[in-house]
Amino acid sequence: MFLRTLCLSAFLLLLLTITTTAQTVDLFAEQNNASGNDITTGTFKSTRIVNGQSIENVGAGVLDFRILHRFGALSDGGYNFFGLDQATMRLGLDYGINNRLMVGIGRSTFEKQYDAFLKFKIIRQQKGARNIPFSLSYASSIIYKSLHDALTTYTPYVSDKFSYSHQLLLASKINEYFSLQLTPTLIHYNMVDAKTIPNDFYSLGLGFRQRVSKRVNITTEYYHRFNTLEGFNDPLSVGVDIETGGHVFQLHVSNSTGMTERTFINETTGSWGKGDLRFGFNISRVFKLRKPKELRNINW
Repeated sequence: MFLRTLCLSAFLLLLLTITTTAQTVDLFAEQNNASGNDITTGTFKSTRIVNGQSIENVGAGVLDFRILHRFGALSDGGYNFFGLDQATMRLGLDYGINNRLMVGIGRSTFEKQYDAFLKFKIIRQQKGARNIPFSLSYASSIIYKSLHDALTTYTPYVSDKFSYSHQLLLASKINEYFSLQLTPTLIHYNMVDAKTIPNDFYSLGLGFRQRVSKRVNITTEYYHRFNTLEGFNDPLSVGVDIETGGHVFQLHVSNSTGMTERTFINETTGSWGKGDLRFGFNISRVFKLRKPKELRNINW
């Protein structure tokens, strides 16, 4: 298991190397509108802070093949090589429809989940003719848990395995060194385990980016849950973003295993206090599917 994980990680790192030497695509490229407003860019250095969505979208016509990888718990000790013997992964494809709308699909090994999402920029931080000090986006996802259920007297419908998330992403690039984001979130389960458990769960996410050097940023992501499932903890992740030739390699430590909104916000079993932490990384390979002259320059 460890050898397979090590080989896979080496392949992914090789893929990243190829990406940084062969690709010059700007993930977030967009043109300022005709009114002369200076649209703020680089609030965060990736479309995800760690697990959760950031205010950033990929540029129009850009396809982002994204790999999210999480090892097992460091607290498992030497027998499981401090988590390296175990791994979960999400493979995803994100695409920029235009300068405001981004969509994506993914498949996670954890609970064999499939997910799809959209993210739409409502307000863009900018200076000039219009001075707006923050950005606002809406993100929504649908998640299907395909893991087979334990045998019971009840046979679930396909619809029972779906859950949904709705988020507002409110962010501001305070200056070149610091960015902040608030993420109020609603997660809905079509089916829960007991009548006493609600179908809707509310949380508030807090994320920030602190620039350390020209190519290195520290990121932190935390979600406070207002109503909770018993046995689960608030997720907290701390990471380092390393820019490499227009791309970002994200390394982080988190108490979360899942990588969909349902699992990393509501169903995190790890505890920072008990040292139940997991090392992980995010990498991506981008492709420009449409040339700039073919893009529709939408200025709302």
